[in-house]
Amino acid sequence: MKQLKTYFLTLTALASTTTLSAQSQKQLFDFGWKFTHNGTTQLVDLPHDWDILEGPHSGKGATGTGGGWFEAGKGEYRKLFASPKGEVVKLHFEGVYQKSEIFVNGQKVGQHHYGYTPFTVDITKMLKNKGMNEVVVKVDNSQQPNCRWYSGSGIYRHVWLESMPALHIAENGVFVTTPEVSDNQALVQVEVSVANESPSNRNAIITIGGKELTVNLAAGETQTVRTQFTVNNPSLWSTEHPTLNNLSVQLKEKGKILDTQTVKYGIRSFSFDAEKGFILNGKKVLINGACVHHDDGVLGASAFDDAEIRKVRQMKNAGFNLIRTSHNPTTRAFLDACDSIGMLVIDEAFDGWRTQKNPYDYSTVIDSCFRSDIQSMVLRDRNHPSIISWSIGNEVIERKDIRVVYTARQMKAAIHEKDTTRPVTEALCAWDSDWEIYDPHAEVLDVVGYNYMLFKHADDHKRDPKRVIWQTESYPRDAFRNWATVHDFPYVVGDIVWTGLDYLGESGIGRTYYKGEREGESWIKGGQPEWHGAPCGDVDITGWRKPISHYREMLWNENTPLYMAVKEPEGYHGEIKQTMWSVWPTYESWTWKGWEGKPVEVEVYTHQPKVKLYLNDQLIGTKEVNRNTEYKAVFTVPYQKGTLRAEAGEESVTLKTAGEPARLKLTPDRTVMRADGQSLTYIIVEVVDQDGNLVPEAEIPCEATVKGTGKLLAFASANLKDEEPYPSVHSKTWKGRAMLVVRSSQKKGTVNVSIKSKLPIATLSLKTK
Repeated sequence: MKQLKTYFLTLTALASTTTLSAQSQKQLFDFGWKFTHNGTTQLVDLPHDWDILEGPHSGKGATGTGGGWFEAGKGEYRKLFASPKGEVVKLHFEGVYQKSEIFVNGQKVGQHHYGYTPFTVDITKMLKNKGMNEVVVKVDNSQQPNCRWYSGSGIYRHVWLESMPALHIAENGVFVTTPEVSDNQALVQVEVSVANESPSNRNAIITIGGKELTVNLAAGETQTVRTQFTVNNPSLWSTEHPTLNNLSVQLKEKGKILDTQTVKYGIRSFSFDAEKGFILNGKKVLINGACVHHDDGVLGASAFDDAEIRKVRQMKNAGFNLIRTSHNPTTRAFLDACDSIGMLVIDEAFDGWRTQKNPYDYSTVIDSCFRSDIQSMVLRDRNHPSIISWSIGNEVIERKDIRVVYTARQMKAAIHEKDTTRPVTEALCAWDSDWEIYDPHAEVLDVVGYNYMLFKHADDHKRDPKRVIWQTESYPRDAFRNWATVHDFPYVVGDIVWTGLDYLGESGIGRTYYKGEREGESWIKGGQPEWHGAPCGDVDITGWRKPISHYREMLWNENTPLYMAVKEPEGYHGEIKQTMWSVWPTYESWTWKGWEGKPVEVEVYTHQPKVKLYLNDQLIGTKEVNRNTEYKAVFTVPYQKGTLRAEAGEESVTLKTAGEPARLKLTPDRTVMRADGQSLTYIIVEVVDQDGNLVPEAEIPCEATVKGTGKLLAFASANLKDEEPYPSVHSKTWKGRAMLVVRSSQKKGTVNVSIKSKLPIATLSLKTK
């Protein structure tokens, strides 16, 4: 029996602007940059994505249909700063897209190609003893196309200014594992790497969990020390109970504290097995996963912590228990959120390898960069309890070349140099009859990812009964079939749908359209120029959960509330055409003006054995619900205005016909923001009738004004064909909805939001504290 078993305790570094110790300091470096692009200079704060500011140029933008028709290009960031105290000073970039060069006081201090991995540059020798210093970051995203989806352009993740003594805890220098975990005890092993960047030999003491260890370092040496201790009656980390604890590591020399790192950690065990499935803390768990791209919808690539947390929370609320970071390393804040909310993660490094998918993609630098990039991901992320697998690639083009096996082994070996506690996976696929020839490639992997190939599972299991499988991408409309496969066959440990969220780029994937509109998938010649995003997600870019999301949640989670939706009638807007990743347009709506007397299909999702449907308190019918009906009750109802009500067991749900638009309803996700210049509030804008019912067909132009201690960051609907730039003050509601995002300033006070339209002005007040 092939068995992969991991017992793990992990640490998550706290990200803050606070002092790490008496001498070592880390401060957020996001504010007050001068940004130049296309001859125009303006003052900006990070995170910053210049593509999203200008909007898509349908059919014309340099990034093409894959990148959402945005322009990309080149940009330059400049910032003045005083030299901080510290023997060593570094700049840490969480992500710059892409091909960045860093200069300090006119001298080049570093460069980094891959836009999705963090990097650090030492700027100590370039700093002035007196006066101000200038840092310049040049970003070149002009070689297009390079990414198969929307990448954004610029310094789109945080930057940190770090100062430290020459003797310090190395970057990502704390690593903790638990090789033995039981119900009443966990053995904790801690590795701490100490760097001596001074010109002399040094002696120091490291304190870990009350234990003191001595380390002697030669000049320029980095050394790792190890210790262990036990935790009695540990509270285990899981998706239901994501328990995190604190651990402090301290570095002293001659009684003086030089460096301290306080980190969060979680204890948990897991294993993958072809006979038992995926076991987390001794319990079998069926993996219901979502692929999620790195963009944050209306914010583009700008990776605000609040946006990253919201993205994870949306997936958790939709019933998912795993996210695949397709197809690149995500942010620190995203993984912190997965740790604290309780979300499993497949951490993925690359989309493609040596054979190009786009002319300027990672294939142009793979041989010089892949080891440093994949190890950068592993070193930063290996202490997150949420991560249960590393992924080395996705649908690589050279899959029929036997040399691909060597590349896969290289990738896996690079990971194992830094972490052997997690299995390695990769997403394999085939668009022809050649599938079994990939067995040598699959054998390299600990868990084999199948993209749209799950129908091969039974034959593959007969041929290789030890193989552990998860479907790393699947079509949304196959939700029931994929759930049933995972439910019935333990060697198939999970299904991961493409995708959890609508996203920018890959324009038109998942669209439905009407006869007479441009035919075909997104990759046809010329692409889909009217689209700048992919509507294949379970959740749209305003956060609205589509009916397929509620159906999927019901399949995987038996306690999901009763849900009812209505399929758009064929011919209501035209003859409906579907594409490979689409589902039939279905809405929480009983408003079908002009369709009176004509048939409408109503779907009710539940694990209850029977559903009753009423229209205006008259019983329409009763349907039995079970696995044979795919846990759906489907009714055909002649449409008439009024109230539709479904009942199952003790639960009921209603849909009401909406009247004419009467007002705008504003619903914020919070009313108080941190006055830190980084906090966000998402405000849902809905067109409602006089009774407060959403008017589902309302498309009303709106203009937003934000005053006070905050500013408008984005205002948009979920319409991925709308060319209005997301940061514009103008937006038109779509399906009765839009969304406004407000960014706090660094001052305490009040933010006043108002939205004008043909309806009465809608207002809202927020606080910054």
